[in-house]
Amino acid sequence: MTLLRFLVDMNLSPKIVINLRQEGWDILRVSQVLPMDAEDSEILKFARQQNRVIITQDLDFSSLLALGGYEKPSLITFRLSVPDPEIITRKLLELLPDIEEALLGGCAVVIDDRRVRVRHLPIL
Repeated sequence: MTLLRFLVDMNLSPKIVINLRQEGWDILRVSQVLPMDAEDSEILKFARQQNRVIITQDLDFSSLLALGGYEKPSLITFRLSVPDPEIITRKLLELLPDIEEALLGGCAVVIDDRRVRVRHLPIL
């Protein structure tokens, strides 16, 4: 059993939440816990309080973490040419065992079409 818990940003499909929940992951979509128009700073605060890793396509979260000097929450940012929910789900399921420890410790992960980059927080 994993300690990882996730919060999926509004810019990603709810299908990702459904798919990962079916695989047994503790995962929420922002719209389930915050207003639809919640600011990124509110989402970060909620994720930090609930110890949830944010999954997003929004580059603003990395900037906010860096500017705030935060060590948490961890962040997974997708930069795929085709952000298909099935592709994202498959990539997450493949990668999570390898990056779980880093996510628990506080990191920013960027997943693009060719590679995965892991940076420990705070990002300066």
